[in-house]
Amino acid sequence: MAKVAPRTLSGFMELLPEEQMKMEKMMALLRRSYSLYGFSPLDTPVIEAAQVLLAKGGGETEKQIYRFQKGDSDLALRFDLTVPLAKYVAGHYAQLSFPFRRYQIGKVYRGERAQRGRFREFYQADIDVIGDGKLDILNEAEIPAIIYDTFSRLGLRRFQIRVNNRKLLNGFYAMNGMSEKAGEIMRLVDKLDKIGPQKVKQLLIEELQMRPYKTENVLDFMAIRGSNQEVIARLENFRGMDETFDQGLEELLAVTRYLQAFGVPEENFAIDLSIARGLDYYTGTVYETTITDHPEIGSVCSGGRYDNLAEYYTDKQLPGVGISIGLTRLFYVLQEQGMLSQELITAPCDALILPMTEQLDFAVSAATVLRQEGVRTQLYGEQKKFKAKMAYADKIGAPFAVLVGEDEIAQGLLTVKDMQSGQQQKLSPREAARFIRRQVQVRNDRPLVLG
Repeated sequence: MAKVAPRTLSGFMELLPEEQMKMEKMMALLRRSYSLYGFSPLDTPVIEAAQVLLAKGGGETEKQIYRFQKGDSDLALRFDLTVPLAKYVAGHYAQLSFPFRRYQIGKVYRGERAQRGRFREFYQADIDVIGDGKLDILNEAEIPAIIYDTFSRLGLRRFQIRVNNRKLLNGFYAMNGMSEKAGEIMRLVDKLDKIGPQKVKQLLIEELQMRPYKTENVLDFMAIRGSNQEVIARLENFRGMDETFDQGLEELLAVTRYLQAFGVPEENFAIDLSIARGLDYYTGTVYETTITDHPEIGSVCSGGRYDNLAEYYTDKQLPGVGISIGLTRLFYVLQEQGMLSQELITAPCDALILPMTEQLDFAVSAATVLRQEGVRTQLYGEQKKFKAKMAYADKIGAPFAVLVGEDEIAQGLLTVKDMQSGQQQKLSPREAARFIRRQVQVRNDRPLVLG
């Protein structure tokens, strides 16, 4: 029988055990961070009825979605976690308490061209707040403040959360007689970081038949830069020209003020009028987050305010605001740049027990004691020479090797060897467990990301 070459599809990530452990630690930290702010965990199906997912996708969603038939059913893989959330909230409205705060970490699928830092299957880590009828602007500031806190807990320092408001953009387009094309303009302007202003200008002219002077107006507005105070001062010059613009400006002022109150430094958040977000369901504040030293990777965390996402599932007004970390992309960047700490324990165990005799009873009971004390313990049962056993401990990166020979059995003690320093000592099983647990905790308390 012909052998099939094992291969992974382009755009799909597979990690080796050590790397997977770092990914798991990152997800665990995100869960702890989100929980600190009162978010409940949630999971939704990977496969949904295509009609449900595409009800309010808009933009380029339909081009990217993985869609297939199973019998008479028209199905699709979820392309984000926000649209399934809208369906969930509409379906369980009577059982939920509002504002409903949830976090979800799960895989999503997009059939876009695989490239550096962009995948077809990837993890997203989302937080959303859903209101019943109304949702205060405070939530639109708390969401990026949570991301600042979460990234800081990871150990990241050089990142920037860029903030804008789509009402500002809609108001600006209305001032310039472009309201009918506002959605399409925002979709194209959202490509600024990827293809640059000249190509965006060309697309605006060719696809939307905009006059060159109007494209210049759009690009000049998007190019307003400076400190947050300087950008706001420039925007104040437009006040009074359009009601929607004025509302967006007030919301932007409130978000900026609250972010300062949440303790987010200005170097980590900036008003950026080029941020539009390509998906049509955003209606207010929008966010994108980039790694300062690697802007070429694009946004690793994005989201915004939406008022009408659930309108295709219910007549109830369920406004929300959320943000999503592109976890796979973020992990890829950190790994590629060598920014993931090598000090963290990535072994499958904290202690590897190595029996040196055929008498295994004491080794088995010792392993049981260590596990009772919360130490991840692996019992090595292969009949190999000492050198091979120690080579295995090295290869899996076990922080501690626990040697059990005839002397240890006679004394009722364990020889605990620190694989990093080479130091070893004899301890009772209970003492060994507590010593290893303390040392492991110290190493795991270090930041996951270096800088």
